[in-house]
Amino acid sequence: MANQRLGIAATAAAPAAGRLRETAPTSSWAKARERLAWMFVAPAILVVIIVAIYPLIRTFQLSFTNARLGAATETRWIGLDNYTRLWRDDQFWESLKNTIVFTVAAVGFETLLGMIIALTIHSNFKGRGLVRTSMLVPWAIPTVVSAQMWKWMYHDVFGVVNDFFGKKLNFMDPDTALLANTSTSLPAIIAVDVWKTTPFMALLLLAGLQIIPGDIYESSNIDGASKVRQFVDMTLPLLKPALLVALIFRTMDSFRVFDVIYVMKATAADTMSIAIYAQNLLVREQRLGRGSAAAVVIFLIIAAFVVIYTRLVKVEEMA
Repeated sequence: MANQRLGIAATAAAPAAGRLRETAPTSSWAKARERLAWMFVAPAILVVIIVAIYPLIRTFQLSFTNARLGAATETRWIGLDNYTRLWRDDQFWESLKNTIVFTVAAVGFETLLGMIIALTIHSNFKGRGLVRTSMLVPWAIPTVVSAQMWKWMYHDVFGVVNDFFGKKLNFMDPDTALLANTSTSLPAIIAVDVWKTTPFMALLLLAGLQIIPGDIYESSNIDGASKVRQFVDMTLPLLKPALLVALIFRTMDSFRVFDVIYVMKATAADTMSIAIYAQNLLVREQRLGRGSAAAVVIFLIIAAFVVIYTRLVKVEEMA
């Protein structure tokens, strides 16, 4: 019923929008206002060009050259050679696999836990304001600080994680070095990211829940619908736009993850992300051209996510 009302409102608004476009003022006063608007927007556009568009274009250009930092050799155009070397580099594929695993696992757990937390704090209970405030504490801690804190907590000798889950609960071997073991290092880092970023996901979903009208739940209660039925048939469809926004933000952020992995494991191959791989090429090996190629790959993959997201939004609006 809610979707039908939204569809009727959108259908009724379409002719009105068309009439507004047809009757748009073309007077000199309106044109002067338009020029004034462009004057106000121009500084912001200039800043975007300087800090975003130009570096992006320059990165694309360097990815087709043999440029090196501090090298005396002349920079030459080498075409797709940097991309060919990336294709043949096993470390590149390993870092890409680690990044995909990190992104899928982290975003999946954060979405599930964020939904549970958002639904919980959206209900009325005593102390709800305090719970909402305390929920944001992990997200408010700087990533470098939280990563270093968890690195100490994971320590196999004096870490509280091994002491609690190993000695007290007997859930694991208390002498297990979670970050040194290649089979547990990446899951341990994923757990840190989930702990830190789940509040952000819950906050976005909570904002989506708060704009859902409450009268639809009152009507469904009269009809005898269960809470599960209400969530599946009403809450989830109406929450889909907010959920899509939260997913795309977290997916983009997770795919270019650098800080939490770098603080906890530096450049170890078993947890290296593609962002750390690109940083290695740029800074350690000083291969500016090849590092730029790796950065372009990250940009293209994230751009693909954005295109998919915009297509989903269009489908949602048409529905």
